[in-house]
Amino acid sequence: MAETAQKILIPETFQGGPGVGYDIASQIGLMWELIKAPLIVPLLRIGVYICLAMSLMLFMERVYMGIVIVLVKLFWPKPEKRYNYEPIQDDVELGSSNFPVVLIQIPMFNEREVYKVSIGAACGLSWPSDRLVIQVLDDSTDPVIKQMVETECQRWASKGINIRYQIRETRGGYKAGALKEGLKRSYVKHCEFVAIFDADFRPEPDYLRRAIPYLTRNPDIALVQGRWRFVNSDECLLTRMQEMSLDYHFTVEQEVGSATHAFFGFNGTAGVWRIAAINEAGGWKDRTTVEDMDLAVRASLRGWKFVYLGDLQVKSELPSTFNAFRFQQHRWSCGPANLFRKMVMEIVRNKKVKFWKKVYVIYSFFFVRKIIAHMVTFTFYCVVLPLTILVPEVKVPIWGAVYIPSVITILNSVGTPRSIHLLFYWILFENVMSMHRTKATLIGLLEAGRVNEWVVTEKLGDIVKNNAAAAAIAKKTPFKLFKNPGFKFGARLHLLELGFGVFLFLCGCYDFVHGKNNYFVYLFLQTITFFICGFGYVGTIIPSS
Repeated sequence: MAETAQKILIPETFQGGPGVGYDIASQIGLMWELIKAPLIVPLLRIGVYICLAMSLMLFMERVYMGIVIVLVKLFWPKPEKRYNYEPIQDDVELGSSNFPVVLIQIPMFNEREVYKVSIGAACGLSWPSDRLVIQVLDDSTDPVIKQMVETECQRWASKGINIRYQIRETRGGYKAGALKEGLKRSYVKHCEFVAIFDADFRPEPDYLRRAIPYLTRNPDIALVQGRWRFVNSDECLLTRMQEMSLDYHFTVEQEVGSATHAFFGFNGTAGVWRIAAINEAGGWKDRTTVEDMDLAVRASLRGWKFVYLGDLQVKSELPSTFNAFRFQQHRWSCGPANLFRKMVMEIVRNKKVKFWKKVYVIYSFFFVRKIIAHMVTFTFYCVVLPLTILVPEVKVPIWGAVYIPSVITILNSVGTPRSIHLLFYWILFENVMSMHRTKATLIGLLEAGRVNEWVVTEKLGDIVKNNAAAAAIAKKTPFKLFKNPGFKFGARLHLLELGFGVFLFLCGCYDFVHGKNNYFVYLFLQTITFFICGFGYVGTIIPSS
């Protein structure tokens, strides 16, 4: 029996002789058949069940959000009706004393292209000059840029603006460290509120007049968050895809959180904080790369409320290069997962907030949106579903493969109606990015190597509207505004995307020849998208309007 078994598993022809290549292939096929039934099929079936469960969780979350946002838009009173709101009026007798003192913080790091616009927008805010302190927190490492920023601050100071230029010895704590250091300055002690704007953000002049009254009239409100608008959303297909994802976040997720639980994640910019709430929550912490979300959760656990104003819009810039976008998404995916690991038990043990708010924060805000959403997109549609083609014994029900993702996609598209014609490509692109988000989420949960990696998102300024304009401008400027896709081709290659593109292509070919579900149509389209991203060309495609 032993000899027979040995002949089945290791044929003599495997050891050499004519037709070795054919026999090796036969042996591999035989080994595959031997392990498929007892091992591969059960594992893949378990994977399908897990993915279906995660899909249902995400589906229910999206349907819940969809129902609530409709109710909010139709029946909920506007924020100015839900809260005590009355604009601060100019008073001839009182002068500016009825206006609270507001600090503006603008953190920067080598922001050559956008520093003038952001500083100018902050200095142009409609607020009494003696009740406004503007603080430029410059962590730049380029001495030329530091000099340029300091000169710009001096220019505005000469016009009577109370603007301070601050630098640090090191970049310890990155943005959180800069913001924390800024609040320690002696001239900040008399400030009651702080508005934070990243270097590419430019608020409208009436921003403070619309936001501050919520804080002055409601002592339990800690944060007023404005909505981001994007000056370069039409620059390329990459920016249009980002606009679609972020518009859903602001139109639905932030609005629902504000209306139902007075809680949502601070977006790190375009928001006004009560400084007392920051201090009570423990101040800025740099333990994760999402210092904004960290502060928001800690403040919420102490009973503070947040208000989101969808009509309080602030112009900003989207990453227009694929490398910049990948680094940004790593930080935005890794940070929340790592924060969830650090804070989940603190949230559970908290006694100051209601039970259902804790359920919302743990399950909906963190678990489904920050972990499940990334993992199920990549695992199900880029790994498990293609593998079921190679293992036809495992079936994926059509409701899980088609119906549920279709509903989720339609619900996600409500934020950007003008891009509805790009919806199908947005799905394919999000599947590619889910690979990076899943990897970053696992790094955050496991606190692995790149958990605290912080790469500042490259900004080109809204003067760059398209590749042709960028090339023309670059010829007239001493620094390069836009990298020509034709140069440094090797640096543009992304092997992970190319590897998965090959995998999906092989699965698609197998399904075309042997399959019965016609998955090859999706797989070939997904392959093309992986290859476009893998060769670094997603940021060079100009979308149709």
